[in-house]
Amino acid sequence: MNKFLWGNSTSSMQTEGAYKEGGKGPSVYDIREANADKSDWKVAIDEYHRYEEDINLMSEMGMNCYRFQISRSRIFPEGEGKVNEEGLKFYENLIDTLIKYDIEPMICLYHFDMPLALYKKYDGFSSRQVTKEFVKYGKLIVDRFHEKVKYWITFNEHNLYPMDMGFMIGGSKKEHNLENIYNIQHYTLLAHAKIANYIHDNYEDLQIGGMLAYSPYYPASSNPDDVLLADQYDRFLNKLYLDVFSGRSYPRFFLNYLNKNRINIDINKEDLEEFDKLYSDFMSFSYYQSQTVKSNGEEFNTLKLNQIIDNVYLDRSEWNWEIDPVGLRISMENIFADGNVPVFIIENGIGLREELSEDEFIEDDQRIDYHDRHIKQMKEAMRDGVDCIGYLGWGLIDILSSSGDMNKRYGAVYVNRDNHDLKDLRRIKKKSFDFFKTVFKQNLLEEI
Repeated sequence: MNKFLWGNSTSSMQTEGAYKEGGKGPSVYDIREANADKSDWKVAIDEYHRYEEDINLMSEMGMNCYRFQISRSRIFPEGEGKVNEEGLKFYENLIDTLIKYDIEPMICLYHFDMPLALYKKYDGFSSRQVTKEFVKYGKLIVDRFHEKVKYWITFNEHNLYPMDMGFMIGGSKKEHNLENIYNIQHYTLLAHAKIANYIHDNYEDLQIGGMLAYSPYYPASSNPDDVLLADQYDRFLNKLYLDVFSGRSYPRFFLNYLNKNRINIDINKEDLEEFDKLYSDFMSFSYYQSQTVKSNGEEFNTLKLNQIIDNVYLDRSEWNWEIDPVGLRISMENIFADGNVPVFIIENGIGLREELSEDEFIEDDQRIDYHDRHIKQMKEAMRDGVDCIGYLGWGLIDILSSSGDMNKRYGAVYVNRDNHDLKDLRRIKKKSFDFFKTVFKQNLLEEI
């Protein structure tokens, strides 16, 4: 019997630091400067030097899976061309340490940190050439680590790319219009398809799936305009991707939308053949909140998405992220119904503002309650028949938030630094550490 996978997820730029060490080239994150509310990215939590300490904490917490990201700039300092063997060796050592602690490694190939050279030379994923180079990089990583790593994803939260933030995370300076963003969407989906097909053609023991930032979209009322809008959000931001990841290619509604709005995408016959061949072994996703939408009379547009409103039935965090455990169950059931393969929750968590007291004990009861309620809803979905591989929390050892804010903490382990003072970077267990330790003993594949 396989074990249910409990664990942690991170990205390289939010954890590693060592931005000029080990032969690493610069990424677009490395040049971002600190401001009053955010840190720079030069040190993060210094996991480049402290990964064994952190893996030991993960093991003590009972984790048996860690999803981490390969920094492309560590492997190709210029984004292309010469391979940096020192970078590959770093990740080999990381993987070997995970295996030593009986923790399943899971690799993500891209989590927003475009190599700076590719941003400057090609305008990131606005260029088909960057897709070609990404596929070369992905194949190199798969070939190098296929004997040690079973689970793979290509792009973190792939359905963020048709949104306005897609230009930033895709490393593009192009004009923010629908034609440009849907070409970025296409090139990244094509890159995923080519790497997934390469894995399935060459490594039958490996598993790869698509990855979404999934939100169920609730209409604000039973007004048909609100219901229609919620359906459009779901179709364009969830179902389109599930169709492509499942080998059904672009759905007809999307192609009709492109035609109606005279949006031209650089799609050729060979691209569509890659999509036709594509399938997923699982569907992975992050879940933080649901979204509620209310029609304002404007046409649906993925670059605006300005119809999202607060849900009066839900509490929310300090950062106005709504807390909706039932939404996780809805997400699991929707993804399983549409994808017809096992689901894998690979990010879930809540950001909280915390300060280290004199006794150095943080009673993060709100975090315990958040995860407890979400895990209970996950179990309900599994009892309803949803096939689920595992549950990974996000940043369960404190990391910089996606905006660079160290004050927004997700961890069960406190990292002693703030936005502008690195202090000593000590790791200090919070109250939630023991909560997770108890939860992670369960093998839900036997118990549900």
